[in-house]
Amino acid sequence: MPGRLRIARCRLITPFQDLPEGELVLEGDRILYAGARQDHASEAALDAEGRLAVPGLIDLHLQGAGGSDVLDGTREGMRTIARTCARHGVTGFLATTVYRPGGDNRHLPVAAASCRSAAGAAAGEDGADVLGLHLEGPFISPEKRGMIQPDCVGPVREQTLTELLRLCGGALRMLTIAPELPGALEMIRRLSSQGIVASFGHSAADYVQTAAGLKAGIRHATHLFNAMAPLRHREPGPLPALLEWREVSLQVISDGVHLHPAILRLLAGLVGAERVVLITDGLQALGLEDGSYTYNRQPIVVSGGTARSPDGTLVGTSLGMNRLIQRYHGFAGCPLAQAVRAATFNPACVLGIQRRTGSLESGKSADLALLNPDFTVWKTWKRGRLIYAQS
Repeated sequence: MPGRLRIARCRLITPFQDLPEGELVLEGDRILYAGARQDHASEAALDAEGRLAVPGLIDLHLQGAGGSDVLDGTREGMRTIARTCARHGVTGFLATTVYRPGGDNRHLPVAAASCRSAAGAAAGEDGADVLGLHLEGPFISPEKRGMIQPDCVGPVREQTLTELLRLCGGALRMLTIAPELPGALEMIRRLSSQGIVASFGHSAADYVQTAAGLKAGIRHATHLFNAMAPLRHREPGPLPALLEWREVSLQVISDGVHLHPAILRLLAGLVGAERVVLITDGLQALGLEDGSYTYNRQPIVVSGGTARSPDGTLVGTSLGMNRLIQRYHGFAGCPLAQAVRAATFNPACVLGIQRRTGSLESGKSADLALLNPDFTVWKTWKRGRLIYAQS
């Protein structure tokens, strides 16, 4: 069990407050104090030297990092992903992957075991927690599958859900689904009744079909604007329904490529601080240099932190969450606290874990990161244990 640590002289973003002269006190695995700087006379402290203190970042859409992919199906690969996440200030993530109907799905029990390990792990584990699994499909539109391969797409069937639930062993937290598919609305209701987040995505649904999905229980949207019909004035598509339904949280890839900066500005103004959830849509290249990689046995090229297939299809990013906060803040023109909230408290709310993590408040888990002025990560703590320190 970690001891007591005082972190002094930080710019503290809780994210409900932005305190230029803040202070944190950690006691064991909890936050004892988070607020304005106090006078402790000669008491020893870690001097943050004005660095930015933020809650531990939470990524709801991460397929790989550090050269490894959830699809690799190895425990060491999952550890590599978790350690790479910690380098970017992330203390928890959803392992995002696919299900192959009738095919090889050995990666799912491995990822699920990583979730169970995180739940009961020794406090000194040197990586982010795997908070659960997020499956993109298989109940998605073939015409909006993007880089998801055809063998990972299938019709909505009860026996398919039963099998993937068995493989995930209780770790499935989110499933991306297209509501226009036959049987999808009943499937959305079943997912919702079991506490699994039904997320709109990879869908060819129109406005009416999207609204029906929302009424059935969809409360989240996977990488908004991407892999869905565009907004047209006489054929509005899914976007107006998703934007006007206030209970729906919206995944956003803020690299400036998946969404133009003007769209990011518009979105921040339309939906405010509560509904945007930043994601990396991270691939095995996350944390590595630009270059050639693979995803699900298919070649991809990463340039400027954004990944594409050879035909130009956008695939995801290699950018850490710390960088996407920086870009969202810059492109959207929103307060930094709003950008931080989109990567901390908002995703915690999606998973229903906001009472224990996602913000820097007394009594909450000591999950936090200190960022340098250039948004690189100086240190990351998970449950009061230092899991990354910049060398």
